[in-house]
Amino acid sequence: MKQSASEGTPSSMSELNRSRIINFLFHHGISSRAQIAKATGLTAAAITKITARLIEYGVISETGDLEGALNRRSIGLRLNNARYQVIAVKFARSLVQIGIFDLSGSCKEIHDFPPIHNNDVVDAVMNLKQYINETIARNGSIVAVGMAVPGPYLSDEGRIASVTTMQMWGKVNFLREFHDAFAVPTFIEHDARSGALAQSLFGSQIDGNSLAYYLIGEGVGMGVIDGGALICGSRGTATEIGHISIDVDGRPCECGNFGCLECYCSTRAVKEMLLKPENRGIVEHVETLLPREACKRLFVKSSAGSAKAQRVVREISRYIAYGCVNIINGYNPRQIIIGDILSQAGQTMLDEVKRIVAERVLPELMDSTSIVLSDLPTDATLTGAAAVATNQFLRNPSRFVEGMDTPKR
Repeated sequence: MKQSASEGTPSSMSELNRSRIINFLFHHGISSRAQIAKATGLTAAAITKITARLIEYGVISETGDLEGALNRRSIGLRLNNARYQVIAVKFARSLVQIGIFDLSGSCKEIHDFPPIHNNDVVDAVMNLKQYINETIARNGSIVAVGMAVPGPYLSDEGRIASVTTMQMWGKVNFLREFHDAFAVPTFIEHDARSGALAQSLFGSQIDGNSLAYYLIGEGVGMGVIDGGALICGSRGTATEIGHISIDVDGRPCECGNFGCLECYCSTRAVKEMLLKPENRGIVEHVETLLPREACKRLFVKSSAGSAKAQRVVREISRYIAYGCVNIINGYNPRQIIIGDILSQAGQTMLDEVKRIVAERVLPELMDSTSIVLSDLPTDATLTGAAAVATNQFLRNPSRFVEGMDTPKR
């Protein structure tokens, strides 16, 4: 049975109405019953009945008086974000990271597993299961697990079609391994789509109805929200921009294509660039570093004013910009949010990306599209894994709160 961020249609009208109220409080903060009724179209009687049930089970609580219309006093309601927590798991090629978040997207703790190599994958899965089960056993606030996995992720099968440099991940069936592995539900989503969901739920500068999250890290991916919904495709591999060719006669990619964007602006591509004779010495001992560490050291040098480091950052930015051009022409989002490891290149990269995009995109499209760096305080993919689980809670709260969907006698 597939579990993904796009699932979770409320099972009944009462559940739908609960979800509408919870979502309103999630997005708008403390609100009165009258404000909720006006926004949702529910009657005052329905609001009173539903909120009483939600208060009874501790999902929401009253906060005291608010100033109402005509100077009337009303009682505020808020969602009890801190009462419920989710486990978030980020799978990257050589990295597995786990975090605990509350429903507001606030990170409580993060744990990095040791770097993973191809022959470590089976053990890593087993160790992760044990770690999560132990965490759930000692933390009664955890109601779900969200996982973000690299693409192309075949959500109908539960496996990754191809993972450049780490093919053993392709042998793992995530649904079979994790669907029934824990005492709480598990939801699995493509990493870039998870990031898009995180930006929509937790980002501060976001139009949640139209955005593209452009993930540039160990791989390159994209998640697109259009009309408030994730674009997934028939098998879950839509918006896989990392394997769109920007040079038909270019570098061969492990996916079988040539000139894939990922071959030019992933962490591995940056390390390969730093190993070129003309770039030797920009990052000391680069040949011994993991690609993500090489990138981070390059960006530190660039921020400190190294002209050579800034030259390399601008070259990387050129390829990132080509991705933005394809995103704008292919999907026309209102906002492109650049995240993951290469977003740490900062303003130097962003300025160069905007300059190149302005040269290559119709002015009307450029003027209506903002390109920004992710503002999430925690890694957007890890936060995205939390968002995958949180989104399910917002859609179907009764699934996570024992007894709430049982009719009162």
